[in-house]
Amino acid sequence: MLKASFKRHTLSFNTPGGTSRGVLKTKNSWYVEIYEQTKPDVVGIGECSILPRLSVDDKPHLESKLTEVCEQINIYAHSLHESLTEWPAIRFALEMALLDLQNGGGKKIFHSDFVVGMKAIPINGLIWMGEMEYMQEQLEQKLKAGFDCIKIKVGALDFKKEIELIKEIRRRYDASQIEVRVDANGAFSPDEALDKMIQLSKLDIHSIEQPIKAGQWQVMADLCKETPLPIALDEELIGLDDFQTKEEMLSIIKPQYVILKPSLLGGFKASDEWVRIAEAQNVGWWATSALEGNVGLNAIAQWTAIHDNSMPQGLGTGQVFSNNVSSPLEVKKGHLFYNINEPWGVLPEENIIV
Repeated sequence: MLKASFKRHTLSFNTPGGTSRGVLKTKNSWYVEIYEQTKPDVVGIGECSILPRLSVDDKPHLESKLTEVCEQINIYAHSLHESLTEWPAIRFALEMALLDLQNGGGKKIFHSDFVVGMKAIPINGLIWMGEMEYMQEQLEQKLKAGFDCIKIKVGALDFKKEIELIKEIRRRYDASQIEVRVDANGAFSPDEALDKMIQLSKLDIHSIEQPIKAGQWQVMADLCKETPLPIALDEELIGLDDFQTKEEMLSIIKPQYVILKPSLLGGFKASDEWVRIAEAQNVGWWATSALEGNVGLNAIAQWTAIHDNSMPQGLGTGQVFSNNVSSPLEVKKGHLFYNINEPWGVLPEENIIV
């Protein structure tokens, strides 16, 4: 018999995170803890991470659903992939906790050279939106820290200023030295998207994430056909749970890349399905965290490592919070490492909900 509970953790940003959807100062995560009644000392932990106005689970009764799941854990443990299709972040947390429990409760749930400290994962350095001086400051920090792949949020400021920031990078480094990715989070209108992508393409941009809002399949398909630089779908994947719908969307839009965020897609089994569909259609992919704390980030990094994808991944967000759970995860010279000599910190004790 399994027992389960959860606790809430409000993560605080070191500095506000600006995107085209607004500025984030805090975000909530919920840690689901599962154990067998006869072995209460072995606990599997999963993180349910919510992004406001983006996560499917961003609903007022989220905690009521978590309470129901924990009270009926022996039912949900066997049916999570069928019964939690409308709650992908909860499904992700439950899947993670159960895998952790099966592997002894040590937060090592996917075995690879990464979790024994023998291999690092290349990651991009993220530049948040903000005043130009602030964005330039972030850029200097990332370059000094040894990142050779930079991701810049665009779409909320004067586009000319955003272009100037990228030009500043290109004045100092060519594309063989620094890879630049941009993420519009759907901020461009269909009428202006192609023109803006043409301007960006002149700066040797690697790719642009989600140039227009999700749900406009034919418009996005036309952009992917005409684009002068690769397009990576992100928000477009959220809410699609049926295999045939996933196949249909990719076959219609024909993007160059998709970005996989397990918290938003319903976990690892769902993400594996996206990998199979994308690779069958010759669509590239990389994984990105969705501002999980270190518990969720750790699991996503381990899942990414077993797929041996050599592209820079979006897994550097563990450093953005001032009160994250301390972990073995370390970022050095543009890579994510698992330091086997660093122990895990204790989960916060406030807001415990049984």
